[in-house]
Amino acid sequence: MSVGGGRKGRVQPEMNVTPLVDVVLVLLIIFMILAPIITQAFAVRLPPKDDDKQEELDQANDPNQPLVLTVTDEQTFEVNGVTIDEPELSVRLHRMFNARPDNVIYIDGEDDAAVGTVLHGVDLARQGGASPVVFLTKKLQ
Repeated sequence: MSVGGGRKGRVQPEMNVTPLVDVVLVLLIIFMILAPIITQAFAVRLPPKDDDKQEELDQANDPNQPLVLTVTDEQTFEVNGVTIDEPELSVRLHRMFNARPDNVIYIDGEDDAAVGTVLHGVDLARQGGASPVVFLTKKLQ
């Protein structure tokens, strides 16, 4: 601040920008040092790819054919004839629905399949993004 030289001897405030410039330059130097460190790549370990099963699923996921989830009497799940383990079912269905224009799934419970197992398959299909879920009363041709 300067005293005097103003109108009627008033104090005129002047901003001291030197500390502001110092702080900005220090931040600039910090970001210049950290930028190469932040952009470095890190190693990711991916699980091994199950080529055979994935190829079967890709062939079974023809967008022109309906997606049919079959619940067998041995409490296993099949999607268009390809057997899928229970823990993987919702994840695989989610991937299959991403490649399709609709999220319709048809549930086909075998005659000897337990009702609880079929309903569990419906829950897994809903977790995978199926909407609507349609129960089959006759076999699709």
